[in-house]
Order: sequence, then C-alpha cells, then structure tokens
Amino acid sequence: MYGFFSIAHKSIAEKVIKLLKSDIGISPMVIDGSWGTGKTEFCHKLINLMKVDRKHNIIYIDAFKADHVDEPLMTVLAEIIKILPEGPRRKAFINRVLPAVRYTIKTVAKASVSHILRQDFADLANDFDEAIQKVADDSIDKTAELILKDHVEAEKSLQTLQTALTAIASQDPIIIFIDELDRCRPNFAVDMLEIIKHTFDVEGVSFVLITNTQQLKASINHCYGQAVDAQRYLDKFIKFRFELSAHSIRDLNSPVLAATDHFFKLARDKECLPNDLLGKQHFRKAIEHLIKHQNLSLREIETLILHIQIVQNLSNSETFSERMYFGYVLLRLIAVMLVCFRPSLLNRIKHEYIDASLLGDFLGVKEIPVINNGSLGHQYIVRPEAFEVMMVVLARDCTQNTESYTPSEEKIEEWAVYMDGFMDGTLYKGRAIKIILETANIMAFE
Repeated sequence: MYGFFSIAHKSIAEKVIKLLKSDIGISPMVIDGSWGTGKTEFCHKLINLMKVDRKHNIIYIDAFKADHVDEPLMTVLAEIIKILPEGPRRKAFINRVLPAVRYTIKTVAKASVSHILRQDFADLANDFDEAIQKVADDSIDKTAELILKDHVEAEKSLQTLQTALTAIASQDPIIIFIDELDRCRPNFAVDMLEIIKHTFDVEGVSFVLITNTQQLKASINHCYGQAVDAQRYLDKFIKFRFELSAHSIRDLNSPVLAATDHFFKLARDKECLPNDLLGKQHFRKAIEHLIKHQNLSLREIETLILHIQIVQNLSNSETFSERMYFGYVLLRLIAVMLVCFRPSLLNRIKHEYIDASLLGDFLGVKEIPVINNGSLGHQYIVRPEAFEVMMVVLARDCTQNTESYTPSEEKIEEWAVYMDGFMDGTLYKGRAIKIILETANIMAFE
C-alpha cells in the first residue's frame, strides 16, 4: 500500500527527513491538511522511507485509537517502552518513569486507576505488567496523597522522566509521529499538545503531528472558550508547519492533481473500468476537469471509485463497457457523481425539474463557446471541451434555463458533428437524462 510515492510527495518527504535529521529545532512539526488530502498515507510512506537508514527509532501513534484512555502521557510512554529491547535497560527505564506516571494520573478512584494503568500498558512485556501490578496493589490506596504532593516533588519526578528519555534518545534519536489528532476528543487533543511541550521537550526526541490545524484550533476553543485566540495558543506548541499540497506535480501552468492519479490507480487496482477507457487521454482530461471543478479530496475519490465498483457489480459490468461511445461514458459518470456528491440535484431531475444552469454549474460549464472549425477567413480554431458538448446534449432534455447551452441556428450543424461523434448519431430527445436516471437507479435500493 505504501510503496508508491508520487514524484512531488517523495520530494516533500525527503525534505522533511532532511529537516528531522538536522540540528534545527523544528519539533513539534505539523503536517497539515484538510480532510481527505491523504495525510495518513503520506505519513506511512514517509516512515517507510525513514526506516531505510535505521538511524532513528520511529514510533507511530494513532491518537484517535488511544483517546478513549484519556492519558496521553502513558499512551506515548507505552510506545517508547516497546522500542526498548528486553533486559536491564527496559527495566531501568520503567522503574524511572513510574513515579512520573503516578503524578499524571487524573483520577484517584482505586478501580479507575487500576484500569487505566493496566489498559495503557497491556501490550508491554511481562516485567512491566508486574511493575504496574505492584504500583496498583502497593500504592493505589495512596494515589490521592501522591497526586497532592507539593510542586517540588512533581517537578523532581518530571526531571527524572526527562533524564531517562534523554538517555535513551542519546543512543538512537526518537521520532514520534502522532496521527489523527484532529479526530480526537478536544480534551485529549489539547492534553496531548501540552504533554508534548512540557514533558517531552528533551534532546533527541522529536514529534511530527499529522493533523488538520483548523480542527485542532476548534478543539482549543472547545476547551478554553471562543475568547481564546486559538492560533496564538497553537503557535506556543508548534515550531514548524507545512501544508500537504493537493498537487502531485507543482507546475502552475498545468497542475496535475494527486486526486487524478489516485483515481486512475484505484480504477486499475479495482479493475472497475475498462482498460481501453483508462488509457484514453480525453477520459483522463475529463476526470481531471471534474476533480478540479468539484475540488474532490482523495477520500472523495475513493468514494467515487467505490460507487463505480457498485454500479459495475450490480449491472454485470455493463454500465461502463469496452468500446462504448465517449458520450455514454460521460453520462453514466455524471450519474455516479450525482449519486455521490449532489443527490439533491439528482432528486430534482427525477421529478422533472431539470435546470440546465444547475447541471452546468455541477459540471463546471458556465456557457458553451462559440465554436469555429477554422473555416476560410478565420485565424484560430475553437473546439469545445467534453463537458461543453455534454451540456449541449443535456440542455435539449432540460425544462428550464437552457439559453446558455443552446447553439445559435448558424452553429447547430457544427455542434451536431461533435454530438454525433460523442454519442452515435442516434440520440433522441430525452435519452440523455434517461441514461442518467437509469444509471442512478441501479444504485438505488428502493
């Protein structure tokens, strides 16, 4: 899953690795991105790339899976202990960090503390389990007293923990990737930030947070109120941030969206579209147009591919078949897109309220161009794009606002040439919308 790296993403990963290996204080670093931009996939590929030289201890934490425990310190410590080999070094570290763990426990109830201790470290070696058991059995009744110890004792315990962490990291630097922080409960997310800053700010330990900072700021406001400047609060904890680009090739003249590559890779992997179609440049151009116009994320691409799989399965692969006229492919694709991303518009079409302007807006066609096939006296050629042709086809079946998609009388024959090439020359009025509805109905469990 994580073997494939786009050229640009690999370049970004190499820059991140170079920074993490440098002496520049960039921790905590944030890999920022909105929902569905492929942050987690990028993170795993980055980790795999880092593991090649084996010069760092790499730890990956899915914060969303851990936030039910409500103890971010123990979540991180448990993962650090796992990288230590069996033997005296592990035992020594465990013995040194247990006092700090006790001071950070938020509940004094005997049952709750026992549960938290055992749950957080359930996957560790038996010797650590025995140590936890001893803490739970011998010290649990004194937990309230321990938590209420004066500040000097708490500070001493924290320094002991930090000294132990520094000793481990001095041999092999530790890089901890914390993913899905934006999906966690606000309290856990904020606590994790504060634990990273106040407990793990030690030499040789670096953090990379993979998250959506907008959601993280919402968590901060949830915890401390809307009056708090969440950005300024976050700036206290984050040293370096970059946003994961949605583009696989950073060329301002012809940007190729990562989502387009993702679509074609998934389509080939899932074998849900004919190979002859996937190999055609005009189909790729049409997909890229839709992705750009709809601003589809990687997860939305996965949703689209899933629905293509579904319609192909339910139609015995007849919805998209070999050697199908391109116009029919696009009509069926429009149907799947409507099911996925604009069911309200599809519902209007079902009830025969077919507004050409709404369809044009959905497909990214404001109006059709004045085409010119280079006849005598003209110095340039204007040929319509795929969805411009489709809007002329669809406008014939629409009930309102068709003016912007209806060719002038002197251009009807020129448009007819394109429509015949897209369809098959036998498209009767009402058939385009009928195809859309028939395709959508395949996926309707009504």
